[in-house]
Amino acid sequence: MVQFTLPKNSKVRTGKTWPKPEGATRIKEFRIYRFDPETGENPRLDTYFVDLDDCGPMVLHGLLKIKDEVDSTLAFRRSCREGICGSCAMNIAGENALACITAMEDIKGPVTVYPLPHMQVVKDLVPDLTLLYAQHRLIEPWLKTDTPAPDREWRQSKDDRKKLDGLYECILCFCCATSCPSYWWNAERYLGPAVLLQAYRWIADSRDEAVDERLDELEDPFRLYRCHTIMNCVRVCPKGLNPAKAIAAIKEDLALRRF
Repeated sequence: MVQFTLPKNSKVRTGKTWPKPEGATRIKEFRIYRFDPETGENPRLDTYFVDLDDCGPMVLHGLLKIKDEVDSTLAFRRSCREGICGSCAMNIAGENALACITAMEDIKGPVTVYPLPHMQVVKDLVPDLTLLYAQHRLIEPWLKTDTPAPDREWRQSKDDRKKLDGLYECILCFCCATSCPSYWWNAERYLGPAVLLQAYRWIADSRDEAVDERLDELEDPFRLYRCHTIMNCVRVCPKGLNPAKAIAAIKEDLALRRF
């Protein structure tokens, strides 16, 4: 096997290589980003080996096996294992994805695992999502009405309900935002594809009575208009959603409102 080495100018150093499982005939190699800011040391790539015949099929299964049986210090987020919660979003084989629905055998060669890119790292594969959650709160993601609440429920036609398809399914994994160069460059001011898709989910909701207010909050040179339709967000979304289309719809609503 060719020994993996990092470029000489890389700040990520080659770390520890753990032993292969004894007796295994089908082995998958993992190269995992390790970083603990409390140590003051540069990040490193540690190498692990997983017996595919004694492990579930997904990357998350491999990570759990490594943490449970090889190296308990490895840190990452996970919860549902069903592609629903978005907790296990990370950069796998060079692309943002959910570890729980990414099959190990679909990855040729070693499985390289990094945290979501261009984010501060809490530890290992755990990114700091504080800013993204604050931006999500900014768009007030709840139904806003002036009309008194009905006795039972807010009614909505089937056609109006259908307008929310492709919007409500977002699980806030932030694979899209952290793959967006515009967000990398302007994270403090540009809301990014995930938050803007969430914003449009409420703008498009026929039951919401604060559309003008929501549009006023978004009409800003940076909050909305830093999107350059690069389309990385569409390519990486694990739910098959189209944040770029939602962003274009917000721009259209703002343009039509001027006339």
